[in-house]
Amino acid sequence: MPQVWIPALLRDLTGGQQTVHVPGKTVRQVIENLEANFPGLKARLCQDERLRPSILVAVDGEISTLGLRQGLQEASEVHFLPAIRGGAT
Repeated sequence: MPQVWIPALLRDLTGGQQTVHVPGKTVRQVIENLEANFPGLKARLCQDERLRPSILVAVDGEISTLGLRQGLQEASEVHFLPAIRGGAT
């Protein structure tokens, strides 16, 4: 079952848990299962059935360009990260 690392700003919804294991073969399925266990989490991660523009997802150490469609393995690690923008021009 994939292991999901919960960002500090979302831990109020998980009772302070830093990591949780939830089933899912895609990031979308993992988010749906997170929502079933921790209501309100999906709304904080998604907007209009997509990841919020301010959220990136990393799977097994790689930032995903597939977003919710990203496939997962049984032993995958999933991290939801704040997207960082800006910098010198």
